Amino acid sequence: MRVVVTRTIPDDGLRLLREAGLTLHINGEDRPMSRDELSEAVHTADGVICLLSDRIDRDILDVASKTVGFANYAVGYENIDTVYATELGIMIANTPGVLTDATADLTWALLLASARRIVAGDAMVRTGRFAGWGPMLMLGADIAGRTLGIVGAGRIGTEVARRARGFSMRILYAERCDRPEMERLGARCVDLNTLLMESDFVTLHVPLTEQTHHLIDSEALGLMKPSAILINTSRGSVVDEEALIEALKSGVIAGAGLDVFEREPALAPGLDELSNVVLTPHIGSATTTTRATMATLASTNLLAMLSGHAPPNLVNAEVMGRHRRVREV
Repeated sequence: MRVVVTRTIPDDGLRLLREAGLTLHINGEDRPMSRDELSEAVHTADGVICLLSDRIDRDILDVASKTVGFANYAVGYENIDTVYATELGIMIANTPGVLTDATADLTWALLLASARRIVAGDAMVRTGRFAGWGPMLMLGADIAGRTLGIVGAGRIGTEVARRARGFSMRILYAERCDRPEMERLGARCVDLNTLLMESDFVTLHVPLTEQTHHLIDSEALGLMKPSAILINTSRGSVVDEEALIEALKSGVIAGAGLDVFEREPALAPGLDELSNVVLTPHIGSATTTTRATMATLASTNLLAMLSGHAPPNLVNAEVMGRHRRVREV
């Protein structure tokens, strides 16, 4: 059986596939496959491990005539047309849970770096502009005892809240008000507008859907405190990037920390020129252990699919019973 891996992933996962006797076609280039390359590769593939950067749309799914399933190497799967895949009997799986702590940690890294102006301070020292301590030098925002607003109280949002307790923060969250773990952490459920108006820091942890696209637009930014800082480690398009740039330039909000971008890897013009924003290259899950675990889980998902079983993290369960039949792995 032939498996396509659209970009090199940690060997922890690839080893499982090789031990199962599968023939692997791995993109050896350190870049996403082009549309033509992806189309040609999946045409004869029994299974595919793909990335969030791979657009698995109707055209690709139509070409994947033998493919039993796609194991997405990510917790999100908005890059895949799951509705059409289900119509075709193709299973789709993701890798949830394993990147929770790593992404929560990065959220806090961005929050701390933005509040205390770490990147600007580093640049000052490296370029020889640091002339010694001064009482007005590099003043930033306090964190301890302030209000943290968490938009989306799933696994990652909950872990961000857990870390906030160490800073004695008041925690608000905007989500369905039935999150017992958040309540146990002392968080209070409020509507989004209230969260935006009362929070000193707003951090986003929602999936990208029609409802969350540009959830944070110029109107939402206008509700925030002028001293507030926005953190986004979810999906770039949850934020209207152009509106954010204008808000950062005009002082509508004080700063931002972004790990994801609306037209990734491209930035909206002017974003990289702002000194009050910290930018990281989509590294929420980028720890050695996390990425290795993601690879293992993606391969485990794919092996289950190829054996005709539901994978541990099947996202279109309605496909079961009418998925494509395969021989035993």
